[in-house]
Amino acid sequence: MPVPVTPLVTADAIIELIDRPGRPIVLIERLNPPPGWAIPGGFVDCGERLEQAAVREALEETGLHVRLRALLGLYSHPARDPRGHTVTAVYVAEASGEPTALDDARAVQVFALDALPAQLAFDHATVLADYLTYRAAGTVAPLRFD
Repeated sequence: MPVPVTPLVTADAIIELIDRPGRPIVLIERLNPPPGWAIPGGFVDCGERLEQAAVREALEETGLHVRLRALLGLYSHPARDPRGHTVTAVYVAEASGEPTALDDARAVQVFALDALPAQLAFDHATVLADYLTYRAAGTVAPLRFD
C-alpha cells in the first residue's frame, strides 16, 4: 500500500502566566517566515504525542515549563499556513516565570488579553478569538466546516 499524502501535524500552547495579574499570555515573534506574532508551537515528531510536542515546543521557544490544562481545538483549514497544509492541536497551558526567546523565536513578549498584537501569523487571530471565548465562557473552539 502506498503511503498516503497527508497534512503535516503541529501542536501549539497558549501559555497563561499564572504568577502575573490577569494571567497574560506569551507570544513569540517568528524568526522565520511567515512573519508575525505567534502562539508557541511547532511540528510533532514521529513517535511523539501531541501533548508532548506542545510541551516540548513551548520549552524550546520560550524556556517555560508548561502544564497543559485543556485542548482548545483543532485547526485544519488548508490555507491556515502559507508554507503548506498543516493541522494543529492548540492547548491552553499555564506556567510561571520569565519567558526567553529561544529556538525559532526572534522575540518573546507577554501580552494582556486586551492588548494582543495586530500582526499575527497563520490563523492565530482566529485561534486567539476562540481562546478569548474560552476564557470568558469556558467553551472550546467551535467546529468549522468552511
